[in-house]
Amino acid sequence: MLVKFFFMLREAGLKVTLPEFLTLLDALDAGLAGYSVEEFYYLSRSALVKDETKFDRFDQVFGAHFQGAETLFGEHLDEIPEEWLRRQVELGLSEEEKARIEALGGWDKLMETLRQRLKEQKERHEGGNKWIGTGGTSPFGAYGYNPEGVRIGQQGSRHRRAVKVWDKREFRNLDDSLELGTRNMKVALRRLRKFARQGADYELDLDDTIRSTARNAGMLDIKMVPERHNSVKVLLFLDVGGSMEDHVRVCEELFSAARSEFKQLEYFYFHNCVYEGLWKDNRRRYNQRMPTLDVIHRYSADYKLIFVGDATMSPYEISYPGGSVEHLNEEPGAVWMKRLLNTYPKSVWLNPEPVQRWDYTPSIQMLRELMDQRMFPLTVSGLEEGMRKLL
Repeated sequence: MLVKFFFMLREAGLKVTLPEFLTLLDALDAGLAGYSVEEFYYLSRSALVKDETKFDRFDQVFGAHFQGAETLFGEHLDEIPEEWLRRQVELGLSEEEKARIEALGGWDKLMETLRQRLKEQKERHEGGNKWIGTGGTSPFGAYGYNPEGVRIGQQGSRHRRAVKVWDKREFRNLDDSLELGTRNMKVALRRLRKFARQGADYELDLDDTIRSTARNAGMLDIKMVPERHNSVKVLLFLDVGGSMEDHVRVCEELFSAARSEFKQLEYFYFHNCVYEGLWKDNRRRYNQRMPTLDVIHRYSADYKLIFVGDATMSPYEISYPGGSVEHLNEEPGAVWMKRLLNTYPKSVWLNPEPVQRWDYTPSIQMLRELMDQRMFPLTVSGLEEGMRKLL
């Protein structure tokens, strides 16, 4: 059963190795998962999945292969310790539910009937009041109604009155083709890290403390070191207004994640394309602008430059003087882009627009060419690829 599961994971693009699979088998032999589907799910995910962005893909394969708890428990239900089952179930029962179970003959009667049905039933069953299946009023199965039942093979509770939830699992949307959330962004941004120790002593240097104590004949000699910080410096240029109104949420999440991950972060706003002025407060964008040349002169070339925008505009805004929709720009946006890229060679453009639209939008094609193809989608995989380019 698990060999097929291993190959299904491989076919789904999860790079599960044979040593990892053997580790899972060893853990099962040691009884680490017991008889719990939920524990087996977490155990197998921990052993077989190295990248949390693949959790959702693993969940899909897990669900497709096992198709509910009956696949795991149908063969081994007789091996489950009766006292263990009784204690586990009673933890989740109200007094009213316990009374109803007793009215049907008690827990012993319920589990004995379940075992008998598992032995007798050879195929899927829907409806009715006896067999294990979907619908109906049998005490066993899914998507039916019986107040004193054992749920098998149902994703989620409908009446929330089953005696035992066999197949409850938590799935996460962390596939790298999905749009980002703040937490996912933080994970992806962490690829852009270069640690250095700066400032006063904040952290215990355990290794040095041990060595110094040993050299000091066992007398404790505590050694401290400056706390490690991510020394990467980032310039973040954010497109605002117009078509970017559709992407406000994802840009806010990216901004929040970037401020959390990068201690040396400077940000500025622009509209559509960068021209001679940038600003930090959108409420004062017209009277409190910083000249783009001042930004270039103030921040050194070791900053990483990240543009965030949909790059969707009239091509004239990029290629012609006066093309801006907001003011009479003396120089085309392309000129300012080249100045910035010459100053900050480590730069990328993150685009929230779906990649499928890029080839049909002339302005996106123009900016991709100016960026030397360093434009990436705002997905987990796109953000991770962009961070690698900045290293």
